[in-house]
Amino acid sequence: MTGGHPAGTAGGRETRLMDETEIRRATTRIAHEILERNKGPGDLVLVGIAARGDDLARRLAAEIRRIEGADVPVGVLDITFYRDDIGLRADAPEVHETRIGFDVAGKTVVVVDDVLYTGRTVRAAMDELVDFGRPRAMHLAVLVDRGHRELPIRADFVGKNVPTRADERVRVALREVDGEDAVLLGEGPR
Repeated sequence: MTGGHPAGTAGGRETRLMDETEIRRATTRIAHEILERNKGPGDLVLVGIAARGDDLARRLAAEIRRIEGADVPVGVLDITFYRDDIGLRADAPEVHETRIGFDVAGKTVVVVDDVLYTGRTVRAAMDELVDFGRPRAMHLAVLVDRGHRELPIRADFVGKNVPTRADERVRVALREVDGEDAVLLGEGPR
């Protein structure tokens, strides 16, 4: 997760940046943009970064199915052991399961995450993905781009750009994990 945390973990006052309707609209728009950029679902696969990026990837796949009537494979990446700060963090990492039940070689892979912040999570995802094969192309879709990049990484598909301060926290809550859909901005550590 890049700068987003589950509902209920941050203290203090929060401002709602996106509600359920806005998240649904953003997901629909991103699905259309992905299809337009790739001229349909063709050799497209979606790979979500756990946790929440995978839920967003499944939502995008469902939207693509609704639009095109085609099923797009969805995988899940746990980038925990590919992070460049694995030994530097005081807290124990939350480990999820990587599940990619299809070949990525020669495919257009859309990496999906909830929040794009420094770019380090996306870099770790790209490192892990190439262990599964050589994609023809990789694109990045995020629900929220909050800025503050530390690496030269940008999203190809963005639900909402949210300029933030480094001392603010963007939390994405998704119904599948948190019981509600919301994007919240509050005070707190990254």
